[in-house]
Amino acid sequence: MKVFKTRWFARFARQEKIADDGLREAIERAERGLIDADLGGGLIKQRVARQGQGRSGGFRTIIAFRAKGRAVFLFGFAKSEMENINSNQFATARKLAEKWLIADNQQIAQAIEEGELQEVESE
Repeated sequence: MKVFKTRWFARFARQEKIADDGLREAIERAERGLIDADLGGGLIKQRVARQGQGRSGGFRTIIAFRAKGRAVFLFGFAKSEMENINSNQFATARKLAEKWLIADNQQIAQAIEEGELQEVESE
């Protein structure tokens, strides 16, 4: 399973001190069928823990997800700051999910080279 984060999400994760191991853990849960919310169209919502805390008080992430294939972290937010994404954010996420889930390896490599995507590091 290849796991990536968009440039926007990478900045968000850095600001919130979300480590790659926490992102990997969210994807491992999804791979086991433990998905917090299936939003359709290849989008899922997964909780990610705050550093030193549990998932319930942590962050919500919107992920383009294809089991046994690819996952791309698109958007994140703290539950305390925002209940859910709005319809415009959802529409944007759906378009991004489609783009990244159908991209071939060459397109992914080019996006990494251009800084549009970063691979989530393994432990």
